[in-house]
Amino acid sequence: MLFSSVVNSLIIALCASNQVNASPVAHLHHMHKRDVVHVTETVVVTVGGDNTALAQAPAATQATLDTQTEGTQTAYAYTVTSATDASTTSAATTEAAATTSAPATEDVTSSAGTKGITYSPYNSDGTCKNLAQVKEDFAKISDYGLIRLYGVDCNQVENVMQAKGSNQKLFLGIFFMDQISQGIEQLSNAVKTYGSWDDVYTVSIGNELVNSGEASVEQIASYVSTGKSLLSSNGYSGPVVSVDTHVAILNNPALCEYSDYIAFNAHAYWDGTIVGSDAGPWLLLQMQRVSNACNKHVMCVESGWPHAGDANGVAVASKSEQSNAINSISSTCGDDTIAFTAFDDMWKNPGSKNVEQFWGLF
Repeated sequence: MLFSSVVNSLIIALCASNQVNASPVAHLHHMHKRDVVHVTETVVVTVGGDNTALAQAPAATQATLDTQTEGTQTAYAYTVTSATDASTTSAATTEAAATTSAPATEDVTSSAGTKGITYSPYNSDGTCKNLAQVKEDFAKISDYGLIRLYGVDCNQVENVMQAKGSNQKLFLGIFFMDQISQGIEQLSNAVKTYGSWDDVYTVSIGNELVNSGEASVEQIASYVSTGKSLLSSNGYSGPVVSVDTHVAILNNPALCEYSDYIAFNAHAYWDGTIVGSDAGPWLLLQMQRVSNACNKHVMCVESGWPHAGDANGVAVASKSEQSNAINSISSTCGDDTIAFTAFDDMWKNPGSKNVEQFWGLF
């Protein structure tokens, strides 16, 4: 994945079986790409309600903030150096976006630090976990109100529907774009057999396809349109999105048009200039940038930190830094973030910086 926002160092250190069959190893949707250049922009971050977010930034940071308070919202203006890819051609000055509507679905309640957590149903050797194993996993993540799945292989929707608690909702996904129809049929049958559409918070069609170069913006439009039509015919009326990185969305604002709200992935570790304790303010900044660009409700549906592997600049992959990052995200914008990920993905390749396997929180 490609992530933006290298923060100005002088200013801020920020805010399976009978289904669609596919090898789990094909789900290498977290291999990271970092082809970046840097631009400077002025950003105004608006924090609503009692979210104190940037008020928890380092003292050196706070001394540089231009703060204005109006009602229950506080706007913090500061200058940052942002990383984006070579398709970005100019700097931009943005203002705080107007409040946008939340997803048209019942919200979720989570007693964990974030709104939810991602889950993949694979053993270390890439084979599928069975229902008993999934239930054992879910006993460990019962505090999370929202569980994100990426696909339908390994009977994961069927098993998760049976393993989840009554307080948990699902962010479901169709991963393979050449199997949208089959995937939605299986997903729909699983939901209807083991629960109802009330258990589903959102359905995503594709993950990071523009960022990876696997699809154009026009193809995303077609995929989402197809997905919405098929889901509707199966009785689903909730939000449908296509997930990509925040940088891909900023570089391709037409992506904003096709999702009912904006769901994106972003990891401060890949910035290279952010330490774990500043992952939350960094992520909040990305949320505001995407909100400004799209003028829609936004949610980060994948953000975490590796606990082993190589350092990326000042970003150290360690258990202590992972804890710092998750605590920072939780206290800053956890209500709008799905943590990545529940368990280590030993079935993956080590990847760049040898961290791909080690993002699990449990």
